Order: sequence, then structure tokens, then C-alpha cells
Amino acid sequence: MKKLIYLTLIFAVILLVSSCTDGFLDVNTDPKAASFDQVQVEYFINSSITGAQMNPHDAERAFVLYWKTAARQHRVNGALALGGYNDGWTNDYYGSLSRWLRTANLAVTVGEEQIQEGVNFAYTSNLIQVARIWRAYLMSEFTDNFGPMPVEGFQGENPEFRDVETVYNFLLEELRDAVNTMDLGTPVPSSIQRFDKAYGFDLEKWVRYGNSMRMRLAMRLSEVAPSVAQTHFEEAASGLIITGPDHTFSVQEGGGWDDLTAVMSREWNAQPLSATLNNLYLGLGGITTERQVPATMHDHIRPENYLGLRLENHLGTHTNDPSAGFWKDGLPHTIDPRAYQAFIVPGWFDNSNFSHFPSWTQDAFTVQRNLLDEDGEVLKTVDATGHWNATPLGNWGDKAPRNQLAAYVGTIPRLSQRFRTGNGERIFFADWETHFLIAEAGVRGWSVPMSAKDAYEAGVRSSLAYFGVDQFADEYLRSESFNRAGTSVSWDHTTEPPASVAKSYINGYTNEEGTFQFTFPDNHLYANGNVKNDHLTKIITQKYLAQLPYLPLEAWNDHRRLGLPFFENPSVELPITNLPALNQGNFMESRVSFFPQRIKYPSRLSNENPAGYQQAVGYLNGGDEVLTPLWWAQQP
Repeated sequence: MKKLIYLTLIFAVILLVSSCTDGFLDVNTDPKAASFDQVQVEYFINSSITGAQMNPHDAERAFVLYWKTAARQHRVNGALALGGYNDGWTNDYYGSLSRWLRTANLAVTVGEEQIQEGVNFAYTSNLIQVARIWRAYLMSEFTDNFGPMPVEGFQGENPEFRDVETVYNFLLEELRDAVNTMDLGTPVPSSIQRFDKAYGFDLEKWVRYGNSMRMRLAMRLSEVAPSVAQTHFEEAASGLIITGPDHTFSVQEGGGWDDLTAVMSREWNAQPLSATLNNLYLGLGGITTERQVPATMHDHIRPENYLGLRLENHLGTHTNDPSAGFWKDGLPHTIDPRAYQAFIVPGWFDNSNFSHFPSWTQDAFTVQRNLLDEDGEVLKTVDATGHWNATPLGNWGDKAPRNQLAAYVGTIPRLSQRFRTGNGERIFFADWETHFLIAEAGVRGWSVPMSAKDAYEAGVRSSLAYFGVDQFADEYLRSESFNRAGTSVSWDHTTEPPASVAKSYINGYTNEEGTFQFTFPDNHLYANGNVKNDHLTKIITQKYLAQLPYLPLEAWNDHRRLGLPFFENPSVELPITNLPALNQGNFMESRVSFFPQRIKYPSRLSNENPAGYQQAVGYLNGGDEVLTPLWWAQQP
């Protein structure tokens, strides 16, 4: 009888919500709306996790053009990186995120209704806890992108937006309760494990993910609510957490055009090496290029203190990028061993991970390009085979059209084919992140299960292993070589870099040799620019490099929270409309107002729910703008 009443209730609710729009309003409708063949909790969990992998349409907009761009995991000269915004992209992503949230919510509320009506299985409560942990992730994705969001709506209330602090307090308590409620003694039967593409309903792994997620979110509050952050972090870290590669929360990617298609698969997005990454990679770890590339590429290796061709008339120079104005006409002497695994060298055609995208042109195989003079005539032809470069973002003025080299697919390092074909897994949380979180907590003096140094080194080793270069791990961890941001690897080496270093170069116009006093950049977003090589800088530098390429949102979050690692300013040969605070008088400084802080709410929210929109904006300290920092982030 109870089951009959329950199913009758479900069908009744279908009629009530059938006319709802497909937006965030729909997330907050009665959660029991489901058809007869969709009333099992595992169906909703499967639908939500699968959808959140992002089909190519959503992935290109949110993952690639927003997150990777804001995090400087690649170079895209426009959109969010320069303070821009596309309402169409955001409307699409917002609608999809709403669906994933709504479906996760259905898993929770339908499961609770089943228990109330007595039509549940023994493991139904555990499925509810899985759904709550997953829903907490999705809510964090929402609030870390947009800011204020509804919380009570998930209990069936009207969609009332709450401030970010309230949202985070809710998420931390939700994760605590879900993990504590999980009954590991009541496993999920093998017959439904296929409905969990991440863990196959391995409950212990879900507990580990829930605790590690709580550590991540707690650390987000380290600068604004340190006591709350410490309490939640320490409690979560004392339980089961993600500590090995077999605990990684990841989902197998594929090809084609569906929710499981690789998020970085669109061929027209070259995803080239960014100046931010290049400054972190160069020199870091002390591993020579000669040991990383085949003998056929050795002729391209350049001396250790060689900057390259000086081409100040063709490259942006009004920036605090320490490498600005130079084009490396070869491979660096030393570089982080992950660099050549993550990005391919131009002209290295027999590299198994060489990216031939876009496959319908020969652009990837074209390595000769021109520099033009002021009249548009060819001044110099450059063969970029074996060249390793990344140039700053910005408005280069007249320099940009005269340079046919710096932004062309075939002449710049770009994302390895390894991450573009759908043969790998999209990572949501890996063991290196847990270790770097513990290392940061240790530096802060919090109670953690291992020393900060041990956790840091474990995170580095895990990342090197993921990229297949762990044979260098011991040597790498001992290295005291500075990268171009002034940071080294060795935990015990906290000596600050020298004020400047003499480096050689060749004048790209006259071929004359010269000497340049290279100056390590001052990152005013951290310790007022006075510190470049302390423990926290090392941790976040390594965490940033490890999170590439599947966790750009977390990389962006860390930069917004701490100002680490060093992000160079866009070059301002001419003003940048959407970054009005950045100009030729201050481009050597680092300021919050020079970097994107959030994504504006989509127009669909203000159109469909104007009261909710006004409520959300009221909780923002600065209005619905890309440059408005979130509550937990650094403030101007």
C-alpha cells in the first residue's frame, strides 16, 4: 500500500512541474518529479555525474574558455582573462549546471521519500549520502563561479539566494554529516555499480572523497574564516581521505559528442602554453632538456642563461612578465619535466603525443611564419622548429598584426594530444591535491596526519608519476634551481633569489649579441611582493602545476584566494577596456583588479527570476561584475 501511495505521489508531482523552465528555478521545484522508470536513486546519481562531465558544447565554454583561461592553464587572449564575458556561454553553462544540481537533488529527496514510505533498500541511505557528497561538489562549483546561490531550495523551499559564507558553512556541515552517516557495513550490490562512473559505489572511496572535498572547501576559507577552516580541516583530515592514485575521483572520457566526450577535445582550441606556466616551468627542478628529449632534438637546446631573440617591436613588453620581449629560438637548457609531457614542441612531428589539430588544415605542421615591418612587408621569416615560447596576454597595439608567429598553431607549444583524444580520465580530485592541502595546513600550524614537508614531497611525487616522469623525482626534489618566478623545488631551500641575473640574448633585428639583467618579478598579491621562495609559494606552485590540465577551477580558486602562483599582467601597449585599472603607469605591480574574479550571472536569471537575481547581487560586494571578488578571495 505504501509503495502504491508513493508512486501515485510521484505521478501527481510530474503534472505540477511539467511546465517548469530548464533553469536554476527548476533546481528548486518539488524534487519528487520523476517518471515511473526513473524512481531509483542510482539513476539520478548516474545522470548527474555523467552530465557534469560536460558535453563538448558546455566544456568548451565553461571548462576551456572560462576556467582554463582564467587559471592561465593556456593562453587565450580575450574573454575572461582580460575581464571579458559572454552571456551566451554563461547561459548555456548555467542551464546545464542547474540540471546536474537538480538531478543530484532528486537522488537525495527521492531516496528520503522511499525510506519514509518504506519502499527502500537496505543500501538506500548510503546512496543518499553519495548523492549529498556529489551535490556538495556541484554546489561548490556553482558558488565558486558565480557567488551567492540558493541553499534552502534543496529542502523544497522557494529559491532564496544566500551569501557565499552561508553557502560554504552549509557545504562543510553537509559533507561532515554525509560522511558520518555513511554505513560502510552495508555495501551497494554489484548489480547497480555501473550507475556510478567514478567509484562504482565503493563507499569507502566516497567517504575519502567527501573528507578530502571538505578539506578543499575548508582551506578555501583560510584567509577569511581561519578558525572555521581549521576546525573542519582537522576533523576531515583525521578520517579516511584520498591518499593514493586508486582513490582518485575520475571518470573515463571518450570521443564523439556526448556528456562523456573529452572536455578538451575540440580541435579548433589549440590551448597553447601560457606565459604563466612557462615562467613556472623554466629552470624549475634542474632537469636538463637533453635528458628529456631524443637526440634528434638536441641541436635545438640553447645555453642555460640564454633568453633568446630580442624582438621588442613585435612582442608585448608593457607587462611584468620577466620574459617579455624575448623569443626563445630553441629549447631551454633546463625545464620542469612535466612541461614536455603537457605541451608539445613545435616541429617535433614524430612525438607520439604531437597534436595535429585542427586535422582539416596543415597549420599544426607549418613551422615557418613571418614578422612584418611597419609597412606590412616581410621583415624576417622564422622557422619555429624546436622553439619553446609563451607570450603575455594583452593589447599589443600595432605589434600584434606585425607578428604572425606568436599566436600561430604550428609555431607555439600547445596541449599534448594525450589529453585531447578521449583515452584518459577526467580528474575531479587526485591524491596530490590532498597532500598539498595537508602541506599548506601544516605550514599554517594546523594538526595534520603527516609533516608539511612529507606531504609536499608526496604531492610532487604523485604528480610526476601521473605525467610519467617520476624517474626524476629524487633529483627534482633536491633541486635549488630557481624558475623565472624565483621559486625552487627543495623544501629546505628557502633562500630568496638574487635581485637580478645576467643573461645573454641576440638582437632579433641585427643579430648582435647582448647582455640583459633579468629581474625576478615582484608578486604584490603575496607578502607585498617581498617573498618568492617560502614554503607556501612552493606548495601552491607545485599544486598549480599538478592540477593541469583537469582542475583549472581549483587553480583559479587558489590564485583568487592567495595570489599564488605568480600571474603576469596582460601587456598594455594600448588600454584594455575590461581591465580599466591596469595601465602603463602600474603594469609592474600586481593587483586584484587586474585579474578576473568570477563569472557574471546569466541574463536568464535576471529575466526569469528578477527578485532572486537582485537578492544574489545584493550579497556581492561590488555588483554583478567579472572583477568583483568573492567573499573568500583577496579583496582590492
